[in-house]
Amino acid sequence: SSSGECRPSGCCPLRNTHTQPTPTRGGLFVLPFHPPANKSRCGTIPPMPIQPYTAPETPDLSILIVAWNVRDDLCACLQSIRSSVEDPPLRVEVIVVDSASADGTGEMIERDYPAVHYLPHAENIGFTRGNNLALQTARGRFLLLLNPDTLILGAALQTLTAYLEAHPTVGIVGPQTLNTDGSHQSTRRRFPTLLTAFFESTWLQPFAPRRLLDRYYVRDLPDEAAGAVDWVQGSALMARREVYTQIGGLDEGYIMYSEEMDWCQRARAAGWGVAYLGAARIIHHGGRSTEQVRAASHVYFQQSKIRYFRKVHGRPSAWLLRTFLILIYGQQVILEGLKGLVGHKRPLRRERVRLYWQVIRALSGV
Repeated sequence: SSSGECRPSGCCPLRNTHTQPTPTRGGLFVLPFHPPANKSRCGTIPPMPIQPYTAPETPDLSILIVAWNVRDDLCACLQSIRSSVEDPPLRVEVIVVDSASADGTGEMIERDYPAVHYLPHAENIGFTRGNNLALQTARGRFLLLLNPDTLILGAALQTLTAYLEAHPTVGIVGPQTLNTDGSHQSTRRRFPTLLTAFFESTWLQPFAPRRLLDRYYVRDLPDEAAGAVDWVQGSALMARREVYTQIGGLDEGYIMYSEEMDWCQRARAAGWGVAYLGAARIIHHGGRSTEQVRAASHVYFQQSKIRYFRKVHGRPSAWLLRTFLILIYGQQVILEGLKGLVGHKRPLRRERVRLYWQVIRALSGV
């Protein structure tokens, strides 16, 4: 990254000193993501009182971020948003819902990004509930769910909003997403079948029929292209306000995972299209919050998959999937236990046995 840009792994100098909305050509306002001159780094700082948020004019776009102990990533994300909306100008509001971070997130926002609407909470309220609170607060014509460990590249925000303006039947659109190293990250999908769910994100995935996964991951659509899909991942998902007004917010029965698939399914059922747009690009580092709670992440992922199938395909499909997953994780417990008994990487085997057993207990309702 060039000088003056935040890095996910540390801190960086920030530019400019404005603290009020800055008028731009065309009478629009862009939010001033500029820190005071005497505070130039996203790092550990002493506690400061959170000042009242002053709402800008009605924004074109509301950017909604749920954060939990990812201050440096969030700093970099906000910096990239600020750079993106300046040229061409885009009137935005940024809403950050903080799930009880203990890493100085609130102080960093107050110090460096006073125009951000900051909503702190005393407990970890989860990704889905946090986004719903942000959706209730948002006032933009378009609504962007954005992970804090992302970076906006170029005019991605303007490209996404322009696409929705030009395609009135499309209700949700997602950008092309890149990994930290610049390689493509798959974020476009078709809805899963029960057979897909048996293979996808289990140890059986390498043995899945290629056509099955090609369909699910929409590999027939080039990465740089634009086209209709069934759903896009929630790391960066833009919806028009009319979709939210018509179908409501995310289903809070999902703590994390599958909530965006469910939301897109409901939007599709209501007559809206969902699209992938390769011309808009972001970087998503991935897993910065979930890696802090690895066992819970496994549990939530599989529970959410089962919930989706129960809602969309009925209880028999959900029961089959739950039973299959319990058997798969049970097989892994036995396999890892045997490897540990013969002395192969015993600490790793014990950790995996504990993790898989927690998933089995959760899926079994124990």
